[in-house]
Amino acid sequence: MNILGIETSCDETAAAVVKDGCEVLSNVVYTQIPLHQPYGGVVPEIASRAHIEKISQVVGEAIAQFRTASVRQQEEGRIDAVAVTYGPGLSPALIVGLNAAKGLAKALGVPLIGINHIEAHLHSPFLYDAGDERRLKTGDGRPEDVAPALGLAISGGNTMWVDMPEYGAYEVIGETLDDAAGEAFDKAAKLLGLGYPGGLKIDRMASAWMAETRSRSEVDSGSSDLFIPFPKGRPRDGVTALAGLPAELCVSFSGLKTALLRYVQKEKPTEADLPRIVASYQEAIVQAVADRTRVALKRKKYKSFILGGGVSLNSRIRAVLADVARDAGVSLLMAKPKYTGDNGAMIAGLAYYRRNHVEDAMTLDANPCLEVGR
Repeated sequence: MNILGIETSCDETAAAVVKDGCEVLSNVVYTQIPLHQPYGGVVPEIASRAHIEKISQVVGEAIAQFRTASVRQQEEGRIDAVAVTYGPGLSPALIVGLNAAKGLAKALGVPLIGINHIEAHLHSPFLYDAGDERRLKTGDGRPEDVAPALGLAISGGNTMWVDMPEYGAYEVIGETLDDAAGEAFDKAAKLLGLGYPGGLKIDRMASAWMAETRSRSEVDSGSSDLFIPFPKGRPRDGVTALAGLPAELCVSFSGLKTALLRYVQKEKPTEADLPRIVASYQEAIVQAVADRTRVALKRKKYKSFILGGGVSLNSRIRAVLADVARDAGVSLLMAKPKYTGDNGAMIAGLAYYRRNHVEDAMTLDANPCLEVGR
C-alpha cells in the first residue's frame, strides 16, 4: 500500500510516499530556516505564507520521485491514500497542509488519514530507504514487533515520554512543563550569539570541546567535574503544572535558561569561554532527559526504547541514551539522521498503521494543541 504523506506543522514543507508503512519511495523537504533566521525563531505568518508558495511544488516532486521509483521497481505507481498532519503545531501552517491534502485525496479518489505529528516522530525509526536491501529482505524492526515500548519524542516543540503497550496505543507519562529541549537549545544559542537554529551549532561546539578535553586530560569527557553545574530541571512534587503526571518523569528547562543568563551576566565570558559553557548547558539538558528515561524504564518492563524528533539527532543525546537503554536491557530504536526532523515520510509511514482513522478525516480541522493518543 502506497501512502502520500504531507507535513506542514511548523517550518518545513514536506511530502513523501511510503510503501507498507516503512519503505520510503520518495521524500522531499523544503526548509524555511533562511526565512526565519533574521528573527531568531519561527514566525507563524511567514511560515504559512512559505507553505502556500511551496506546497504544490513539494508534493509534485514527491509524486514524481515515487513514479520514477515505481518504474524502476516495475510496480504500478498508484497512490492508495493521502495522510496529513493535523496537529499539534502552528495553526496557520497546519491549515495549508490539511487543505492541500483534502483536495488531493478528493482528486485522486482515495481516503484521507489524519495524523498526530508527535506520534509520527515515534514512527520515524522504522523508516528505511528503498535501496536498503537488508531491511527489505529481513523486515527488521517492524513496528508491530517492538511493543511494549517506551517512546521519547524530543524536538523543538516537544519533549515527551510515551508509554506504548502496543503499537498505535499511546499514553503520555511525562513531559516538559515549559520549553521543549530544542527550544531550550535555540534560546541559549540566541543568548550566546550563536544564531538560529542553535541545536546543531551547540552540538558541534560541545563535541569539539569534549574531544579536545579528552585528548589533553585523563579525566573522562563525560565527567561532571568538567562542566559548569547548571540545574537539570527537576520540578517539585505537587506543582499544578504537572497535571497529575509524576514529577520524576517531568522536566522544566526555564530554570536552566535563567541560570545560563545569570552566569553570563556575572562571569562576562569571552569567546574562548563559550565552548565550555555550551557543553555544560547541553550536558544539563542531556542528563535531565537521561535521568527521566532511566526512571521510566524502571517503572515497567519494556522491550524497546523508541527515540524520535529533531533533537534526537544530537550526538550527545544519542550516545548517552544508548548507554541508558543498554543498562536497562532494552533495544534502542533511532531514526536515520534525515528522518529525525519534520518530514512527510513519518506521516505516511504511521498512516499505514492508523488506517482506521479515515471515516471523518475530510471534516478534520487543524488542531494546534492535539494531544498524543487522541
